[in-house]
Amino acid sequence: MAKILLVDDELTMVQMVTEVLRAEGHEVFPFTNMNGVTEALTGMRPDLVITDLYLDKTKPHGLEIVRKARALNPPAVVVMITGFGTVESAVEAMRMGAFDYLEKPFKLDELKLCISRALSYTAALQENVQLKQELKRQNGFSRIIGAGESMQAVFRMVERVAVTDATVLILGESGTGKELVARALHYNSHRGAKPFVPINCSALPENLLESELFGHRKGAFTGAVNDKEGLFHDADGGTIFLDEIGTMPAQLQSRLLRVLQEKEVRRVGDTVAQQVDVRVLAATNECLENLVQSGKFREDLYYRLNVVPITLPPLRERREDIGMLVAHFLKLKSAGRTGQPFRVTRRTLATLTAHPWPGNVRELENALERACVLSDGPLLRVADLPPVVQKHAPADDGSEDQQAAELAVPTGTAIGRVAGPSSAAAPVSGHGGASTASGDRPAVPLPASVISLKRFAREQEMAYLNHALAQTQQNKEEAARLLEISLATLYRKLAGDGE
Repeated sequence: MAKILLVDDELTMVQMVTEVLRAEGHEVFPFTNMNGVTEALTGMRPDLVITDLYLDKTKPHGLEIVRKARALNPPAVVVMITGFGTVESAVEAMRMGAFDYLEKPFKLDELKLCISRALSYTAALQENVQLKQELKRQNGFSRIIGAGESMQAVFRMVERVAVTDATVLILGESGTGKELVARALHYNSHRGAKPFVPINCSALPENLLESELFGHRKGAFTGAVNDKEGLFHDADGGTIFLDEIGTMPAQLQSRLLRVLQEKEVRRVGDTVAQQVDVRVLAATNECLENLVQSGKFREDLYYRLNVVPITLPPLRERREDIGMLVAHFLKLKSAGRTGQPFRVTRRTLATLTAHPWPGNVRELENALERACVLSDGPLLRVADLPPVVQKHAPADDGSEDQQAAELAVPTGTAIGRVAGPSSAAAPVSGHGGASTASGDRPAVPLPASVISLKRFAREQEMAYLNHALAQTQQNKEEAARLLEISLATLYRKLAGDGE
């Protein structure tokens, strides 16, 4: 049940309400004056505050309680009660964030109903916060996999740019994960609680694309039977992601340029422009510079979009990440008959690593999906892969059935995961004795021979960083918080850049 803070200067009323609420299972903390109320608010963080407006009939202490209760994180819901109710005091209490307002004398049934509504509202708010956190987790950095330097550079750029409102142009071949980067930029920004609106500019003809982006007035064209707001309006306060921006027709390019310059949108058939607050992210698998030179893309729009370019490397240029990606895609899949998680043989992993992947990460995911469907068991073999991938298989030495590959990423992959010493490493004896692990602390291995102190400190720091990541299931934000360093510092240390 709920924690309820009750404040009223009438002792009889406080005793009665406390008894009723405790009988219903609530934890009630009663007060008859302001002494200790502020400490109770910050210490117990109640789910609900019930407070009188006037505690001494001269000063509206209840408004101060409303202000302090609403300043908590998360804010407490407040119900105001008073025997001196006026329209002005009710309006002021509601303006400051009070959920409801009751006048004395009130019936207990009225109070119970008001409390029930207030607690339902609190539960809805908490659920909304949890859903937003889950949405951020699902669309954040953790879905972008890579340990190679090319991807580490991408991660560092994404982290730096996410907290800004800069327009970003995401470049890369089809299937490299451009929309994943766009979502990470949005959900790790101050706009993360606002809409993320993606649209593929190549998916609609020009007239429909214009209406989708900017909206239209009734009667603006055949079929416009109602007023319609466009996607820029839907994304107000948030982010719009324009995929395949290179295919946008010339007329719409000029309209998009005006949105970027003036921060305003005019619907088709309308004469009045509307102000919008939208961050624009764009992506393309084409070379926009070549399109500019050929006259197919406006040069001024190109420079407006290309404020911060982020280029995603193709998978063939980061083969060291293939094992991590395979582990990521197979993590939630299990064989139908055995229920065991899928794994790949060493020969299968070698085949996957050798294939050039013209369709990039998307093609890899689809190939693994096919292999899981066709496999007879939890161990995926070369024969389960698409024929075009099988062509790159190494010679079979006859041991494929017994040997499963050790993949690079354990459960809980994260952005920029760096392979390093395991937090569960066995103690290693060295010069001067042996180091032993205690409890859940990582072992501190000593080198067999003396090395430089700087190198030894760096190796131990890497081991401890990976230990922290293991303890937080690869959640870098949580690991940085536990280590009491910034997220940026954690990324630099994992990348080997030190402080």
